Amino acid sequence: MLRQHRGMPSETVGLVGVGLLGSALAERLRGGGFRVFGFDLDPACREKLLALGGEAADSASQVAAACRRIVFSLPHSGVVARLLDEIGAQLQPGTIVVDTTTGDPDEVAGFGERLAAQGVEYLDATIAGSSRQVRAGDAVVMAGGDAEAYARCAELFACIARRAFHVGLCGSGARMKLVVNLVLGLNRAVLAEGLAFAAACGIRPAEALEVLKAGPAYSRVMDTKGDKMLCGDFQPEARLSQHLKDVRLILASGQRCGARLPLSTVHCTLLEQLEAAGFGAADNSAIIEAFRPKS
Repeated sequence: MLRQHRGMPSETVGLVGVGLLGSALAERLRGGGFRVFGFDLDPACREKLLALGGEAADSASQVAAACRRIVFSLPHSGVVARLLDEIGAQLQPGTIVVDTTTGDPDEVAGFGERLAAQGVEYLDATIAGSSRQVRAGDAVVMAGGDAEAYARCAELFACIARRAFHVGLCGSGARMKLVVNLVLGLNRAVLAEGLAFAAACGIRPAEALEVLKAGPAYSRVMDTKGDKMLCGDFQPEARLSQHLKDVRLILASGQRCGARLPLSTVHCTLLEQLEAAGFGAADNSAIIEAFRPKS
């Protein structure tokens, strides 16, 4: 049964996946005047959507049948593939699927071809930024797909991000996201190692962070993750296990295209160790735990 709130704008954007990122997207869309009709397998996530002023569907197929622009926010491209199997018959020609999932670029390109055959446009519109940054309007969209379909979603992207880039054909958004996540993840790891090194040298980590922010080693990661590392506040904004999934995608893509990725190889090992130690569901700032002195 459709549960809805009165007084909403008439234009509806579909949303499948209302987790950390999906709920942030819903909040931005609602704030921009869009009506949001969404679905998540988790009843708690559907309740979260209702609390944000959205409408909760009983199934993803119901969203697909009702909306002409549908945002996906899912864990990985395997879930997207299963979703397309489920809702494909309900997607009508002229629909635009905006997929924010960080997925395998080759699989993503295949989704575009598959949907194009039934007259549905597909944009792999990956997002650079955590759920907190999305809520603050401080994220960046990197979209692959048809340029006209991208232009038709300009006001949607302006609502959820401070900048949007059209980076090429389907799959290009996913590739660019892996590039961004490679650099971003290593920035986090380097900051964590530096703060742990400072502590081992007898320097107060908070003082080290202040100096790092003021000097040539500065990166925005210091603003978003520095205090979380210092305080051990691993309440998730983006989960460590999700980034491990991304690093594995980076390594697989690098192997296919012949890229050398020695730092990402080491990073993957560190993340795997932390996941095995129980930090998979923690915020990705928990990478600092890899550099704590061994007892």
